[in-house]
Amino acid sequence: MTREQKLWAFGAAALFLLALGFLGMALNARGMRVFAVGWIALQIFGYVGALKMAKGDFAHPLFKSQVMLHVVAVSLLVAVTIRAFQ
Repeated sequence: MTREQKLWAFGAAALFLLALGFLGMALNARGMRVFAVGWIALQIFGYVGALKMAKGDFAHPLFKSQVMLHVVAVSLLVAVTIRAFQ
């Protein structure tokens, strides 16, 4: 794998682990469970579908767009959390 492919694969894995951590927090706090479960499902189907269409290339623009989609989801989650504690 090239350096760029490793970088995008690491980004996707980090976002997936973040989603798993958020799922644990959501189940423990009994809040935002639907978002947490849906986010993980969206990641699984999105990453698998993007990799299948990109023929396993982590540096393909389709896979990159999936990773950036989940970066946007993290930013929305942070915004909602900040808004909740104000």
